[in-house]
Amino acid sequence: MWSTAREIAEGDLVIVWMTRDLVQPLAISSGKELNTRFGVYRHAELIGVPYGSKIGSRNGKGFIHLLRPTPELWTLALPHRTQILYLADIAFITSWLDIKPGSHVIEAGTGSGSFSHSTARTVGPTGHLWSYEFHEARANKAREEFSSHGMDEIVTLTHRNVCKEGFTVVDTVDSVFLDLPAPWDAVEHAKKALRKDRATRICCFSPCMEQVQRTIIALNDAGFTEITMYETLIRPHQVDVTPPLPTVSTIGNQLKEMEARREAKRLRQIANSRSRGDKRKREETEDSAEDQSAEKRHADEVDGSARRANAVTTTSDAGAGPGTDGQNLTAHVVKEETPESGLPPSKPSVSKAFPEVRGHTSYLTFAILLPASAIAEASTNMESPTTEPTPEAEVTPATS
Repeated sequence: MWSTAREIAEGDLVIVWMTRDLVQPLAISSGKELNTRFGVYRHAELIGVPYGSKIGSRNGKGFIHLLRPTPELWTLALPHRTQILYLADIAFITSWLDIKPGSHVIEAGTGSGSFSHSTARTVGPTGHLWSYEFHEARANKAREEFSSHGMDEIVTLTHRNVCKEGFTVVDTVDSVFLDLPAPWDAVEHAKKALRKDRATRICCFSPCMEQVQRTIIALNDAGFTEITMYETLIRPHQVDVTPPLPTVSTIGNQLKEMEARREAKRLRQIANSRSRGDKRKREETEDSAEDQSAEKRHADEVDGSARRANAVTTTSDAGAGPGTDGQNLTAHVVKEETPESGLPPSKPSVSKAFPEVRGHTSYLTFAILLPASAIAEASTNMESPTTEPTPEAEVTPATS
């Protein structure tokens, strides 16, 4: 589980990633095969392959990725024996309980071992995790997994009903995590297991608000302070990078080029129409003076438009160089708009939240237990008055 080898070896545990929703663990053993809807894979052919490799199937049905196991991937791939904690809750609990390398932690309710693996990695070889499970079959299965994953030195698993029998350690741990049907029955036992020389923390994981209420009452009665409750929800965001917007001058030059092309096309159409009209025999030999004047005015307008179009086209060709439709001109204009720093224009990022919010109905109740010295000092301050009473002033009888 904690191997740092680059390549897969016989007996290693790997995480087979097929799709985002289909991930499974695989213990490598020569002579076995992995059969999935994405093809057939022989274990012997996976030995010596670097972690993270993409492997195609023998029958060409698909491919898989072989990943190095981590507590995060194990949470996604582990066989479910109970409801498990996922990454959002695990990260929040670890932060709030101040679990760090060297910490001593109690976990009541081992279950499928999702929280156990993350905590074992966090506390490291200098810390320790005491895990308790009241269901014997689940406890035995979890013990086998911890042993095969190399966690024997970090985790101590005990088959025990902590609500009735309490914990096996006293005045030892820095934090307690209770994932039990009735955590309020274990609060007093947790208080005995927590250290008394420093501030310690507790977290209770409950799926119902009624359980939260009973747990808060028990924590209050036991002397815990700063009792708070949280619910963790996940709202994923999709972040896309859009291309930079064109500058105003670039768009203006593109519009000018489009206008020039339209004018040139119109002039070609007029010229073609005139040539066809000259070839045909006109039935009328003379036009009225009014028609001749109209034709002359029209010709003058056409000639003026042609001259303007030729002027625009000449300017474009002079700056564009070889090419068609002013493509090089556009590139030239973009080059002029490049910032003085020489860096390309930045690409803005756009974030879009998914409409659904992924989460569950479980609640996290946290509390802090102050050290015995702080409690005694607070009690003393409450019992002793803060200010001394002022003596009553003597009353002098009035004299007539």
